[in-house]
Amino acid sequence: MGSFRGEGDRLIAGRYRLGARLGRGGMGTVWRATDHVLGREVAVKELRVEEGIPEAEARNQRERTFLEARTVAQLAHPGVIVVHDVVEQDDRPWIVMELIDGRSLSDQLAADGPVPPREAARIGRELLGALRAAHAHGVLHRDLKPANVLMEASTGRVVLTDFGIAQITGGTTITETGSFVGTPEYTAPERMSGGRTGPESDLWSLGALLCTAINGTSPFYRDSLGGVLHAVVTDDIHPPEAARPLLPLVRGLLERDPDRRLDAEGAELLLEEYLRTGRMPEVPPGYAATQRLSESSPFLRWPSWRRRSRSSPTLRSAPTARPSRFSRSSPARARTVVAALLLLASAVSAGVAAVAVLLDSTDDAKPPGGSTATRSPTGDPSSESPSPTVTVTSTRTATRTPDPEDNPVPRGYRRVTDPAGFSLAVPNGFTRSVEGPRIYYGDRDGVFRIGVHVQDEEPGGPLAVMRDAHAEGPKRYKGYRDARVTATTHGGHRAALWEFTWNGTAADGGPRQTFDLSWDEGGRMYDLWISAPVGERATARRHFDTAVETIDVGRRKP
Repeated sequence: MGSFRGEGDRLIAGRYRLGARLGRGGMGTVWRATDHVLGREVAVKELRVEEGIPEAEARNQRERTFLEARTVAQLAHPGVIVVHDVVEQDDRPWIVMELIDGRSLSDQLAADGPVPPREAARIGRELLGALRAAHAHGVLHRDLKPANVLMEASTGRVVLTDFGIAQITGGTTITETGSFVGTPEYTAPERMSGGRTGPESDLWSLGALLCTAINGTSPFYRDSLGGVLHAVVTDDIHPPEAARPLLPLVRGLLERDPDRRLDAEGAELLLEEYLRTGRMPEVPPGYAATQRLSESSPFLRWPSWRRRSRSSPTLRSAPTARPSRFSRSSPARARTVVAALLLLASAVSAGVAAVAVLLDSTDDAKPPGGSTATRSPTGDPSSESPSPTVTVTSTRTATRTPDPEDNPVPRGYRRVTDPAGFSLAVPNGFTRSVEGPRIYYGDRDGVFRIGVHVQDEEPGGPLAVMRDAHAEGPKRYKGYRDARVTATTHGGHRAALWEFTWNGTAADGGPRQTFDLSWDEGGRMYDLWISAPVGERATARRHFDTAVETIDVGRRKP
C-alpha cells in the first residue's frame, strides 16, 4: 500500500512549497504547503490529469479548475472555503486555499461514529448559511456530502469545500456532454431523472447529509447503482430512527417534489428553534409536504410569501415515511425510472449493466455496518469512504462469465492483459506491481490499489474463506469495523463479498476501506479487491465495479 507521501522538495510557482498530502477528491489532490512570501500554511489543490486522455479533455479539466476557483472566490462567507490564489505550473492549474486544521465530516463519522442530534442541527445550520450565500450568487454546489464538509478542530467551524462541479446561473458547467456528475446517495431525484436543477437540489442533499451525520449511513445507500437509483427516485423514504428529533426538517428537505421542498429560510427557522428550545416545531401546511406548525411554538414566524394556496397532503410525524408518490403501478413512476435510467446510462460507460440493475428492484441490501466480514485475500487493508465527484456505475455481478468483447472498456480506463492469465479494465495511469502471489494495479500515489489473487479452491468455498478472514480481522487490522460478508454469485459461480473499514497506518494517512469479491471458477478461487481511503468511497466503488464488470479469467496460463 502506498502512503500519503509528501513532496517537500517541490516548489509551486516559486512560492508554495508542498508538504504532506491531505486528501484526494474527484478533481485532484490537496497538499499542505507553506507560502514562503507571506509565511503562512495553506492548502494547495493540484488538478489531477489522467494519463492518456485527449488534449481537449485535459484542457476542459484545467478550465474546470479555474472555474472552481472563480466560483469560490465570489463567496465571502465563513462557511465557504477561502481561495487565496490560482497559479499554473507543469501545464496544470493549482488552487491555493486556506488551510483548515481538522478533518472532513466523512472522516469524523468513520472514526468517531454518528453525531448527536444537536450537533447535526448545528452542522446543518452552518451549511445552510454557506448554501444561502452560494445561492445568492447564483452558485449551486451540486455535490454536498460529508466528504466535502470540513470540521475545524479548534473552533468547530463547519466549512463547505470542493466546488469542482458547481454550476453558475447563466454560465456553463464544464462536464462532458450527457454525463452525470455527483454522488448518487446525495443527489436530488429531479437531477437523477433529468429534471431541473436549482437551489432545492442542494437542500435535498443537505437532508441526506444530516441523516448520514446522525445515523452514520445515508438513507439512500444500497449495494448497487440500481438500488441507489430506486431509493432516491421511487422507493419509500425511511429516515433513520436516530433522526426523530429532527424529523420535520428531514422530511421537509427530503420532499421529492422540489416545489414543495422546504427552502433554506424555512430550514434555518426550524434549526434555530431546535437549537434554542430542544424541540423542533412542525411545518405549516402549504409550506412544504411535512407537518403542521405546533401552536406551542409561537416564536416561529414563517415567511408568508413562501406559503402556497394549493392544497397538498402532509407527512405525519411517524417513524416510517409515507408511501412514495410514485406507486408501484404508476405510469408516472415508470416514466421517471426510464428517464433516470437513460440519464445514468449516458453517465456510465459501455459495459455497465445499469438496465438490468434498475429493472430488478429487489435491492434490499442494508448498508455496511453489519457484524460479518472476512480475511483480505491480499493481506492489504486499504480503502476509503464517501467519495468525490463520480460517474456512477453498477455493482451488480454479471449473470455469466464476462467476455472482453461484451464489456468495452469505459472512458478513463484501459484493459490490461496480465501475465498471470487474466485481463480487466483499470484506470488510466495505474501501473502493475507484484507482492508475492498478489498482483496490484495502482496509482502513483498509492491512494487506490486494485488487487488480484489466484489460488486453488478451498473447502467451504469463498464464503467460508471470507468468514474465516473476517474472524481474524480485528487481529490484522487496527480499528477493524463496519465489516460484513455477503454470499453472492459472479458469472454464475458461487462468490462472497467482504467489506470493511479500518484505521489504516501512519503511512496511509487515515481510515481506509476495502471491497473484496472472491469466487470459484474453473477449479480456481479468484480474489478481486480494492483498497482506498474512506473519503474516496465513491471513486473506489467505481473502480471496483468496473474491474468486476470487465475481468476475464479465461486466458489464464495452462
